[in-house]
Amino acid sequence: MAAVSELEAAINNANPHILGRDQGWFKTWSQSGKQEDDLQPAVELIKKFEGCRLEAYLCPAGVWTIGYGHTGPNVKAGLKITQLDAESLLLSDIERFARAVDTWIKVDLTNNQRCALISFTFNVGIGALQESTLRKRLNNGEDPVKVAMEELPRWNKGDGKILEGLVRRRRAEVELFCHGVKQVTNDVKLTPDKPFDFRVTPNIKYGELALNQEARRFDKQHQCDTAIVLCNFLEKARAAFGGKPIIITSGYRNPQINASVGGSTRSEHLYSAPDVGAVDFFIEGVDVYDLQRWCDIHWPYSLGYGAPKGFIHLGMRSGRPKVRWNY
Repeated sequence: MAAVSELEAAINNANPHILGRDQGWFKTWSQSGKQEDDLQPAVELIKKFEGCRLEAYLCPAGVWTIGYGHTGPNVKAGLKITQLDAESLLLSDIERFARAVDTWIKVDLTNNQRCALISFTFNVGIGALQESTLRKRLNNGEDPVKVAMEELPRWNKGDGKILEGLVRRRRAEVELFCHGVKQVTNDVKLTPDKPFDFRVTPNIKYGELALNQEARRFDKQHQCDTAIVLCNFLEKARAAFGGKPIIITSGYRNPQINASVGGSTRSEHLYSAPDVGAVDFFIEGVDVYDLQRWCDIHWPYSLGYGAPKGFIHLGMRSGRPKVRWNY
């Protein structure tokens, strides 16, 4: 619709170059399909907090700005644009920041999560995203919702002072990021005493981690917390291979069970400390070698190549190093 409006204006102005590919309406139209479908939540959020001014002004940071927070070498004192110009510049800027988010965030995001980070990057800049703890934690495989709730609100200052406008913007970005995702609380979070039919994630029950044996029940909360990280990744693997059932062949082993099956005294299956744990698994109906290759690319911690034996070992150990080995 923005492109149609621009084209109409060009017709009314009898522009002789109206059909050129360098015309504003064509640029807007050619880049609008993905944005219209995927980036609308980012568009709405940015418009809400940036506002629109059609004459160049100095922002609080002393940078000449125009339209919906647009900056650049051509924005100078006295510059004036139309509303259509402002819309076109916004779409172009959002596409640029979307590319930055896609480049620097290496984990899968929902569309709302992606749009929330586009708004965040639009506001703080690409360099800030690159250097942020938020980016590092997301790429390290931490729970995205937890990371967003902890990291985004920290970006609420200007010149060292908390700004109410930034507080509201970060709150809106967190809400968008978490939209449709139920926040994990103690009432819905895995704890050692939960029943075996408790769902750790939508498709994985507590009993599957314990092979439905009371002797394999967790007895410390840090074990449950590690299991949640593992199960979140299993859900990603499940989705990547068509939603077929995950079969866990080994999860938690207490020291007695671990010794009885010949496990190493340093086995990750002991869940012996925070960030230590493992599951052996396969996906029903999926080639285990294909699954192993996928996990090798996407899992940043411990991975045992058990495909020749029909399973994959997915694990973590203290410090969360990347480790690979053959069985």
